[in-house]
Amino acid sequence: MTFQDRTDAAALLILRLGLAWFMFLWAVHKVITPGQYQALARHFDKVDLSLPQIYLAGGVQIALCLMVALGIFRYASYGALAVMHFYTLTRRWEGFLDPFAVNDKGFPINRNQVIDLAVMAAFIALVLLIARDHWSLGGWMRRRIGPRWWQ
Repeated sequence: MTFQDRTDAAALLILRLGLAWFMFLWAVHKVITPGQYQALARHFDKVDLSLPQIYLAGGVQIALCLMVALGIFRYASYGALAVMHFYTLTRRWEGFLDPFAVNDKGFPINRNQVIDLAVMAAFIALVLLIARDHWSLGGWMRRRIGPRWWQ
C-alpha cells in the first residue's frame, strides 16, 4: 500500500466514523425519546407512528450505523444512511432559503440546515470514494478474496 493509499484510507476512516457517529446519535435518540419522534413525524410528515415503529426505525438506523462504522456492506449501508439524511434535508429545505435568519434574541435559527448540507456533502464523498476505503472490513475482504456484491 502506497503512502497515498494509506492517507486516503485514513481520511475515509475518519470520515466514515464521524458520519456513523453523527447518525448514531440521532438513531439512539429515537430509542431514548420516542415521543419526540412521534411528534416530529406528526408535525412534518402528517403521520402517526406507534412506539414500536419508532423503536424499529431507531434499531434499523443503529444497525446501519454499526455497519458503516465497520465498513461492511458498504454500498448498501453508506447509501442507506445517505438516503436517510437526504430525506431529512427534504423536510427542512425552507431553512436553506434564509441561512442567516436569527430569532429575537439574536440566535441563528437555521444553522442546523447548513450543517445538514455539509453532512450530505460528506456522505456523497464517502460513497464516491468507496473504492479507496481500504481500512474497512469491506475493503479488507475485497483485498483478500476479491470483489463481491456484499462488500
